[in-house]
Amino acid sequence: MKNDRTGCGEMIYITGDIHGTISVAKRLNIKNFPKQRMLTKQDYVIITGDFGLVWKLDAEDKFWLKWLNKQKTFTTLFIDGNHENFDLLESAYPIEEWNGGKVHKINDSVFHLMRGQVFHIDGLKFFTFGGAASHDKEYRTEGKSWWSREMPSEAEYEEGIQNLDRHNWAVDYVLTHTCSVDALEWLTHRFGLKYEVDHMHSYFQVIQKRLKYRKWYFGHFHQDTELTHNQRLVHNDIIEVNGN
Repeated sequence: MKNDRTGCGEMIYITGDIHGTISVAKRLNIKNFPKQRMLTKQDYVIITGDFGLVWKLDAEDKFWLKWLNKQKTFTTLFIDGNHENFDLLESAYPIEEWNGGKVHKINDSVFHLMRGQVFHIDGLKFFTFGGAASHDKEYRTEGKSWWSREMPSEAEYEEGIQNLDRHNWAVDYVLTHTCSVDALEWLTHRFGLKYEVDHMHSYFQVIQKRLKYRKWYFGHFHQDTELTHNQRLVHNDIIEVNGN
């Protein structure tokens, strides 16, 4: 199929948790995501946390990172979730600047969007803030399958506020892994979830009340549903966003 998009802007899609090699091939294959036939490396698929392909950096991880880089037509962006190897993510890749915010460059077309940043993509502003508390950490081993860096530092919380100050508390899209207190209460009522409110939920509640945004996308809860306050929980869906 010929890619005939002369004069078109960048295409941007958002999807939910990948969890490494478990679902990356299924989620992003041609059959499930046929629109990628029309995409180029100037277009983006953004994953809202639990990317999981920087887990061991073994042959399997490297195979799928190369697959995204060389076999896929688009550029892959991701925020971190709670199921990431933060030791590797923060030690194997230097911090770089990209489109107005800080990233870890995994390879030429895979980038980790760091916490508390505002990125400019195709004339749109994206506020990104990964991380979440694991509710299965008692079954995991610290330093091997769970890392305390899943929760943000005070410096990251502060940097997020400072960057929103610089942008006058107005962005187009918010991308997080977990959600605000309001969203958590809505999900608890809708799906019977049992999550305790933590500092991240409270932080996002403050942002929700103050920030002017078009849409807020988050993952973590493995459902696809619309919420109040222009928020969208995303898991398997692949949603196109634009400036309209």
